[in-house]
Amino acid sequence: MTKPAVFVLMLSFSTVFAIGQACTPQGNQNSYGTNNVWIGYVYDGTNFNTYLGYVNEGTAASPNFDESFGGDVVNYNTNGCNTTTETFSVRYKLKKNFTNASYDITVGGDDGYRLSVDGGTTWVINNWGDHAYTTTTVTVSLNGNTNLVLEYYENTGQNRVSFNIATACLGTENQNTSGTNNVWKGYVYTGTNFGFYKGLVTEGSAASPNFDESFGGDVVSYTTSACTITTENFSVRYRLQKNFASATYIFTVGGDDGYRLSLDGGTTWVINKWNDQSYNTTSYSVALNGNINMVLEYYENAGGNRVSFAVANATLPVKLSSFSASLQAQTVTLNWTTSAEQNTDYFEVQRSDNGRDYANIGKIKSKAFNGNSILPLFYSYIDPTPLISQSFYRLIVHDLDGTLSYSNIVNINSNPSPGSFKIYPTIVDNKTIFVESGAEIKQSLFIIFDMNGRKLQEKSLGNLQKGQKLSISIDNDVLAGGTYIVTLLGARDLMAKQLVFIR
Repeated sequence: MTKPAVFVLMLSFSTVFAIGQACTPQGNQNSYGTNNVWIGYVYDGTNFNTYLGYVNEGTAASPNFDESFGGDVVNYNTNGCNTTTETFSVRYKLKKNFTNASYDITVGGDDGYRLSVDGGTTWVINNWGDHAYTTTTVTVSLNGNTNLVLEYYENTGQNRVSFNIATACLGTENQNTSGTNNVWKGYVYTGTNFGFYKGLVTEGSAASPNFDESFGGDVVSYTTSACTITTENFSVRYRLQKNFASATYIFTVGGDDGYRLSLDGGTTWVINKWNDQSYNTTSYSVALNGNINMVLEYYENAGGNRVSFAVANATLPVKLSSFSASLQAQTVTLNWTTSAEQNTDYFEVQRSDNGRDYANIGKIKSKAFNGNSILPLFYSYIDPTPLISQSFYRLIVHDLDGTLSYSNIVNINSNPSPGSFKIYPTIVDNKTIFVESGAEIKQSLFIIFDMNGRKLQEKSLGNLQKGQKLSISIDNDVLAGGTYIVTLLGARDLMAKQLVFIR
């Protein structure tokens, strides 16, 4: 009875071997397609694991193609062995003779794709990851015989890869010409470092050079004088020549990502924040008189898109008779008085940790009827969470007609005298914080705030003697690991403030 079983087993292996022998991959994987027809070498696995056979894409008229492989998880025929359209990869090759010019190439895929114009040594497009169908466009200069390699893999889900090439759309304007009459000329480029010039846009108006541009949104089409770009990985160089009356001016530039401003045609940068970042603003004050060649450069890498410019005469349209800051407990109170106001809309309160880079923290509406008053008016604003140590404050006065002007700067130190009271350690490992009193204080309070100024824990410590040291346990249910502001108050006056990191 054992011999027939052995015979059947041997027949089964023989049958499998025969079937395997019948499937023979064809094609030389090192050969390139010609006459606009790609050779695509198909592999099992997402990393060109086992060669199965070749396919062709493109026609004699054009190398462009859009391939969906017949559907998701179906049989796909090659010259050789067939494959199922799941977890496979293809390396397409084409040798093409290009006329000397710039070309726009768009490659798309679901999942990963990448394109080389030097036979696979480097990748001008590289989106090698699992994702839904998306496209990437690049502008390149090509001349003569070029070895194109387009690699693609499919992991799971849908299958699609596409290729499109066309002579590049390029702008033709003189990119060194500056705008006039408060209207900027903006020269738009591919890439984050002013690659291929795509066309001209304008910003500002005859009434004001100020502008705030978001380019229509993230990863959308943006039209210039010559070409349309996608609002991702691009840059703009804005130019404006403006005649300034003799005065002191404040320039405020913002961006997401990099931005920088020059007042001498691009030789030096008075504002320079040339790095990837979320939207923020930087201000610079300077006395000017006469014609100024301004250059504002901006680039967008990924994510949100926005650049803004504002300039204002530093002379106040209101008669600001006083502006002061005072420390009260753990807050800072700002007080200012106007002896007269004309056409005033509101006051914007700004704060800085260095006296240069300011952020908006509050807004106070003018008390003047219709923005006009010849009587003194009094204003107050409380900053509930002043910065650790120095805080600088200023006001931006907004007129009803949109004109901006700036107050003088006041600053205040929100820390008490160093060494008199101590809160430690700065890095807390055991859920315990120590407080050491440098003097006798009554009705002391220990308070922990988060970085947004919200009170999370408060404990009364009673009366403290000079030199007294206390250990305070942190509420584990309230405070997770992170950074917090710890304060010690005496009769509601701030005695100590410390930034701590709780692990």
